[in-house]
Amino acid sequence: MNFEDCKSIFEKKGKELFNPEFRIHPEDYKILYKLLIYFTKDEALANKYKISLRKGILLSGPVGCGETTLMSLFRLFIEVPNRYIMKSCRDISFEFIQDGYSVIQKYSRNAFQLNDPKIYCFDDLGTENNLKYYGNECNVMAEILLSRYDLFISRHMITHLTTNLNSSEIEDIYGYRVRSRLREQFKLIAFSESEKDKRF
Repeated sequence: MNFEDCKSIFEKKGKELFNPEFRIHPEDYKILYKLLIYFTKDEALANKYKISLRKGILLSGPVGCGETTLMSLFRLFIEVPNRYIMKSCRDISFEFIQDGYSVIQKYSRNAFQLNDPKIYCFDDLGTENNLKYYGNECNVMAEILLSRYDLFISRHMITHLTTNLNSSEIEDIYGYRVRSRLREQFKLIAFSESEKDKRF
């Protein structure tokens, strides 16, 4: 794995898809490198950097640091059968308002293609709100994540997340049960808390 070549490919694709000024900032090289190790399934480097290849990725950082952009780019370099689906948590909350509890099943127990679990990257965890469907309040993403955790254990269903929340905020919003299961289900890769907003 040649890091410079990979970085150049990512910057070229980022310029095409997002912004002509797109670039990978030097302070983010470590993040990009860890994600490259994970998505190329380099077992030797994964062992060296303690990156579990059996878990999903939880990519976190301050607003505007580029989590969504990186995960959107990485999916393009994965062969279609194993390519994860990007889905905004806010969009899922709007689906819940329209379709109700079937949405939870759609992204968990019914998230299979033939016999293989669908891999989702739920984008911007924490931007959705607790919602009511016919008067019943539901933390939709908490229920989806708990269901996918059960399927991670029984069927190795992989999930990825991006979020601007830290671990304490995740517990405040989704509860201790979710936070505890996320530790087992995800490899945390985090931008620095001092990371600047790269949007312009």
